[in-house]
Amino acid sequence: MTQDKTDSAQRRGVIALALVLLGILAIPIAMDDQFIYHIFVTICIFAALSTAWNIVGGYAGQLSLGHAIFYGIGAYAAVMLTNLGITPWIGMFVGAFFAVIAAIVVSYPCFRLHGPFFALATIAFLEVFRVLALHFRSFTGGATGMMIPLNVGWEWMVFRDRLPALIIAFGLLLLTLAVAWWIRNRRLGFQLIATRERESAARAAGVGTVRVRLVGVSISAALCAMMGSFHAMYLTFIEPEAVFSLTFSIQIALFALIGGIGTIFGPLLGAVMLVPITEFARGWLGSGALGLHGFVYGVVLVLVVLFMPNGIMGLVQRFFEPDRSASEAEPASVPAEARASEARSFGEDVLQVERLDKHFGGLHVTNNVSFSLKEGEVLALIGPNGAGKTTVFNMISGFLKADSGSVVVRGPDGQFHSPTTPGDYAAIGVGRTFQIVQPFASMTVEENIMVGAFHRHHNVVDAREAARETAHRLGLGRWLHAEARGLTIGGLKRLEVARVMAMEPRILLLDEVMAGINQTDVRRAVDLMLSIRDSGVSIIAIEHVMQAVMSLSDRVIVLNSGEIIAEGTPQEVVRDATVIQAYLGKEFANA
Repeated sequence: MTQDKTDSAQRRGVIALALVLLGILAIPIAMDDQFIYHIFVTICIFAALSTAWNIVGGYAGQLSLGHAIFYGIGAYAAVMLTNLGITPWIGMFVGAFFAVIAAIVVSYPCFRLHGPFFALATIAFLEVFRVLALHFRSFTGGATGMMIPLNVGWEWMVFRDRLPALIIAFGLLLLTLAVAWWIRNRRLGFQLIATRERESAARAAGVGTVRVRLVGVSISAALCAMMGSFHAMYLTFIEPEAVFSLTFSIQIALFALIGGIGTIFGPLLGAVMLVPITEFARGWLGSGALGLHGFVYGVVLVLVVLFMPNGIMGLVQRFFEPDRSASEAEPASVPAEARASEARSFGEDVLQVERLDKHFGGLHVTNNVSFSLKEGEVLALIGPNGAGKTTVFNMISGFLKADSGSVVVRGPDGQFHSPTTPGDYAAIGVGRTFQIVQPFASMTVEENIMVGAFHRHHNVVDAREAARETAHRLGLGRWLHAEARGLTIGGLKRLEVARVMAMEPRILLLDEVMAGINQTDVRRAVDLMLSIRDSGVSIIAIEHVMQAVMSLSDRVIVLNSGEIIAEGTPQEVVRDATVIQAYLGKEFANA
């Protein structure tokens, strides 16, 4: 029934989109007015530019305010080559090529910045390009700008009437929308959104966060450059203050913000709503409307933020998409019974930690920590808060570099390897959860798990099948189409485990997956961990819930003040006087 509702909603959405696109092409043709043609050409241009920006600003969550760089490169490439007698159809692709190079050069250092610092850096680079265009006047015409030769015809993208220009602009809009749709429904799109939502969780899932962002910005830059090439021919004149304009960059971003950032068709809706308002106002008021578009955009943006925080697309989706919230908070338990730890045989070492040391300033967080993990073993890591447990986890999963010591992992080839980054650890079969759950909140349960499944399955169909199988196995099958933000803490912890298990790890690092959940959920979690162990996965678990430690663990290591103070079976450790004094307390010993 849920799938039928989803399919029906998708059909309604496709029909609505087709009507919007048909209207963009049919209305100006039916009215046959040059000013109306201009409005709809402008809608296509800004909708395409905003859709291209949305790949970086929406999918990847990088608020770029310098996207006019790529638009300007495309514009100048087309005009320069046209002046040399080369058709802008070729100049369009030349501009796209140089825009991709500029995107990589500019974005690689910027992607290491976060929040407002990234936005400020893109503004700075935009200003650099504007100044360069003003300085190299022999190439760009400097402040006086450049005119194009008025050679009329399709070869030169210059026409006496505006219907051909509308056809070209509409075609480029369709191309941009198709690329945006393709990205969102492929591995790249899932990884971009995962990077936006929780970068550390994405890295743990084997996503090369910088790499996928560079791919995204390269595609975005190429599309913006192609639109810049066409727009330059449409305007017949360009100059640095216009094409490398901060106001223009902000305007591109605003359409996506108002229409629905991170959605495929939100930027299109934003342009369809705003462009006619501003263009009609300019036509009616003439010179008195100078700067009016900024006022209109500001007013609409305020109204959207107040009444439609998810943009116009968020409102539209209420009518065209089924409810994806989790109607019931918690998954059913996995059908298994908790079993007390018993003597079992294990295989060879799969992970060896030798003499790990880590300092934060003058604080010695870990001191000479050494242990090993055997194939099929469940190793519990316990100790008081601040003992250094999570620091050890970060060092044995690549999120933190040790000051000294080593971590080696046995690979599928049977040899020990020394991974360094989270991606290296994921590639060799080490998966981890986090002390504070890190779901990709705006994605569905199925999509969350697919991010992990993409580590082994690059094809979307295969990844989706693996995600669904994992979800059903871990008791999340009923919530596949619910957004992750709708789950309770117990459901979120289970979801995080499912995402890691979809990576098909050989070693699973669990960081307090039972913290903050009730006793019923603890029993469910114990059942789940036992079923994972029985599937052949070796586990290291940081845990404070002693019920779980006693039920799950084959061996327990106790950390205190960064040092190992005890190691043995659960029964041995809980009777150790040092452990009782440092962590468990006399009450537990007498229980």
